Amino acid sequence: MADPNGSGVFFVGNATTLIRYHGFTLLTDPNFLHRGQRAYLGYGLSTRRRSEPAIGIDRLPLLDAVVLSHMHGDHWDRVARRGLDRALPVVTTREAARRLRRQGFGEAVGLGSWQEWLFERDGHTLRVTSLPARHAPGAAQAFLPPVMGSMLEFGRPGGQTDLRIYISGDTLMDGCLSAIPERFPDIDLGIVHLGGTKLLGLLMVTMDGRQGAEWLKLIHPRHTMPVHYDDYTAFTSPLADFRREVERRGLSGGVHYVERGQTHPLPVRPAGGVPL
Repeated sequence: MADPNGSGVFFVGNATTLIRYHGFTLLTDPNFLHRGQRAYLGYGLSTRRRSEPAIGIDRLPLLDAVVLSHMHGDHWDRVARRGLDRALPVVTTREAARRLRRQGFGEAVGLGSWQEWLFERDGHTLRVTSLPARHAPGAAQAFLPPVMGSMLEFGRPGGQTDLRIYISGDTLMDGCLSAIPERFPDIDLGIVHLGGTKLLGLLMVTMDGRQGAEWLKLIHPRHTMPVHYDDYTAFTSPLADFRREVERRGLSGGVHYVERGQTHPLPVRPAGGVPL
């Protein structure tokens, strides 16, 4: 297993990653339930985990912040609630931040679309921008928690950006996403949530392989890392669907399939240059 303390994006499982760069260490969508345990989605719905996380919560390195796309049990679970430091900043939606503060996470930061949170340390900056996302079609959105995508920009005071990572969050392809590449045409790495998640076996609430390929064509990151595709029984579209679609459309260049427990190296920009 790769070192979770190393630089890069370490894939824990589901949508949980450790991102380390410029001395910052971020945890995304913390989900540390074990195989066979259930994640609760509200309204009496649940889904059973099929896999083990690559590491347990007790093996996490020292964190600077958590980036949470939304408040569902496969993204923020009871293990995270009990085991994470309650003084950590958790950057998330406004609704999730209110719930987290009630759980004792007093540094939770709630953002609306396009709002930013800035962290500076040792001559480096980390900017997190909340991006639009849509977790269900039509009026069904009212029954799911608000969700956000996240743009992570690592740079230096004065505005220089050294690395830009976009995390899609649990979203469907929707018109609201079209503004993202207009504002951020230069994305180094896209971490895309897939799985074709279906509630009650009927309502699709995350991108399947076809929509994932459409997302890739719209966002056009230099590199792409798919996550959130086979860890739970609610997922109906395996990673093979996405691989087949991107190959059929000629979009497979720059797509990296990272196993749980492995680290994807970051496409760092040389000084004044284009990312590798």
